[in-house]
Amino acid sequence: MHPERVETLLGIGDFSRMTFLSVKTLRHYHEIGILPPAEIDRESGYRRYALAQVPTAQVIRRLRELGMPLDGVRAVMDAPDVGARNAEISAHLRRMEGELEQTRETVKSLRMLLDEEAPPAIAIEFRAIGPMQAMAIRDRVANADMLAWLDAALTELRAVADRRGASRAGVDAALYSSELLEDEHGEIAALIPVDGPVEKDGRVEPLQLPAVEYAVAVHPGSIENLDRTYAALGAVVAERAIGVEGPIREDYLVGAFETPDEAEHRTEICWPVFRTAL
Repeated sequence: MHPERVETLLGIGDFSRMTFLSVKTLRHYHEIGILPPAEIDRESGYRRYALAQVPTAQVIRRLRELGMPLDGVRAVMDAPDVGARNAEISAHLRRMEGELEQTRETVKSLRMLLDEEAPPAIAIEFRAIGPMQAMAIRDRVANADMLAWLDAALTELRAVADRRGASRAGVDAALYSSELLEDEHGEIAALIPVDGPVEKDGRVEPLQLPAVEYAVAVHPGSIENLDRTYAALGAVVAERAIGVEGPIREDYLVGAFETPDEAEHRTEICWPVFRTAL
C-alpha cells in the first residue's frame, strides 16, 4: 500500500505572491464566490489555498486584465464544459474587438482635430420640412443610452411598418429634445414618416409632425465625428442668431440598416431656425 498523498496547502500570503493577486483581491474573490480557498481554519479564520488552485487564479487574473467583468469571470469559472467556457471567453473577446475599433476611430478623430488649423467648411441648406404623419416610438432616456435605444426602436419600427405594409414617406429619423442633449436625460423619438393614418401598435404610436424650418447639413461617415458637423452647423445658426427652441432632427439617409460600411453612412442634421430673410 502506498501512503495517501497529502495535498499541499498555501497560506494566503504565499498564494498571493505566486499568483500576483493581492491579499485584498483574494479575500474579495472569496467573498463573491469566484475563488474560494480550499480550507479555512475554524479557529483562526486563516484561508489556505491548494497548490492546484494556482492555474485557476492565473486564468482569473488574465481575464480581469482583459477587462472581463466579475460576472463574466464567474460565468467562465462556472461553465459546465470547455465549449461553454470558450463561448463566454469568445463573446468577451468580440466585445473587446468592438471597443478597440471604437478606440481607433476616436484616436483618428482626435488626430484630425489636432492637425487641423481651422474646422472645415460645410454645405448648409435652409429647408422647411413637414407637416407630416409618422409612426413613432417615444421615451425618456439617459444621454449615454440613446444610441442603443435608438437602434432598438428603429428596428422595432421597421418590423411594425413591414408587418402592416406601411407606405413610407421618408427615411428613418429621430428627434432629440434640448433637455436630452443639454441635461443628459430627456425625451427622444424614433420615427418613420408614412403616407396615411397610423394605428397604435405596442410601443408604436402616431405622431403628427408640424412644419418646421431647419438649417440642414449632411454628415458623411461614422458618427464618431458627428460632433464636428453639429459644431459647424451650430456655429452658422449662432452667428446668424436664427436658432429657435425645439428638438434637433436627424434623418438617416444611409445608415447601418442599408450598409455596414460606416464610410458610406450619411446623416442629415436638421437644426430648427427662424429665417428672417431669403
